[in-house]
Amino acid sequence: MRSMSQFGSLLFAGLLLTSPVTAQDAAVEAMQGYMEFAPYDAGIIVPQQITKDIFESVVFVDTRDAEQFAKGTIPGALHIEWREVLSRIDEIPTDKKVILFCNTGSLSAQAAFALRVAGCENVLVMQTGLDGWRKDAAHKP
Repeated sequence: MRSMSQFGSLLFAGLLLTSPVTAQDAAVEAMQGYMEFAPYDAGIIVPQQITKDIFESVVFVDTRDAEQFAKGTIPGALHIEWREVLSRIDEIPTDKKVILFCNTGSLSAQAAFALRVAGCENVLVMQTGLDGWRKDAAHKP
């Protein structure tokens, strides 16, 4: 009886040790699959492309921190900090294009990549970020 209990404990410990590796392998496999088949400009938009029609048909998501968001953002933008996009994925619309941005585009690019790997094909990152939008956007309400 004692050997069955020890066997069960060893089996449970083995499962605990192998589960994170399996989850990690699946995540790496999903990212690799995306990167192998995504075109070079997949998921990218530049401020010069944001005309009035596009501005009115998309949802902007500001991925900067709360303090930066409070100082000013694109009119109507949602605020979801870049680190929170996966935990708040249910707040990201699926019925229209979503443009993520930060100050320069680097943090929002990480958020967009995570969302696209998670299956959100409607997500774009705005290269040059809010700084670029303020300088070069085709439409600024």
